[in-house]
Amino acid sequence: RNMSSAGPEGRKKMRECNGLIDSLVYYIQGAIADHEPNDKATENCVCILHNLSYQLEIELPESYAQSMYMQRRNVSNNDKTPGCFGTRSRKVKEKQQDTPLPEEKSNPRGVESLWHSTLIRIYLSLIAKSTRNYTQEASLGALQNLTAGTGPMPFAVARTVVQKANGLPSIRTMLHVSHPTVKKTAVSLLRNLSRNTSLQSDIAREVLPDLVSILPESVPGSDIVCETTASICYTLYNLTQSNSHNARLLLGADGLPKIITISMNDSNMFSKASRAASVLLYSLWSHTDLHSAYKK
Repeated sequence: RNMSSAGPEGRKKMRECNGLIDSLVYYIQGAIADHEPNDKATENCVCILHNLSYQLEIELPESYAQSMYMQRRNVSNNDKTPGCFGTRSRKVKEKQQDTPLPEEKSNPRGVESLWHSTLIRIYLSLIAKSTRNYTQEASLGALQNLTAGTGPMPFAVARTVVQKANGLPSIRTMLHVSHPTVKKTAVSLLRNLSRNTSLQSDIAREVLPDLVSILPESVPGSDIVCETTASICYTLYNLTQSNSHNARLLLGADGLPKIITISMNDSNMFSKASRAASVLLYSLWSHTDLHSAYKK
């Protein structure tokens, strides 16, 4: 567990270690099957996998990058897709969300397991069944790592979490736990998921009222709560930016007074939370059909 947080070279060596990832996954599967999701060894295994999933898309070998982008080479004769998850044209980025990963292997090995739907379901199961904060945080954090970035892997993982594995109810529960870092990681994961336009309606329907309910009544004092508040605002921004229906949901959940208060707090006018709330307000005002409702 300590070695897995030793930086890029350490992660690379551990991902390449024959049988290591497979053994960790095997152990966790056994713990879940035996109804023992709270033991210390399971926590350690999940924390290792969490660390090995960090920067995964960027650090994958070129062969995996080529495989993942194979299906997108015919998007347009004029669109170029260079290197290992490098910078790509806007047109290609816009089409990424509709481009699935190559068909999953039924029996993944090694690093392939890190983004496979089997492990995604394991994380969601641990989020639902474990009462150990570090295990919950590491499971959420692994999914957060896997859904970061703009390539096909993050969007495919996001679709698995939301639509194939029905993971939103478990994530929603984590929004209401008392442990601040678990809550913060759950919100960060939802922020990543909400960037996928094809999933925004599902996410808004399932968790938008919960996100509004955990917004503080004023700009929070502690750093971790302030970061969580900012992340909630940016998640709501993603969900409502181009969706008037979702903006109306936010209004119906009495989110507007909280957001206004957070944005106007003079003593924290440069805080992350205040800025994020201001960005959200600016976006909400772009829905001209809601102006009369806002004024009321």
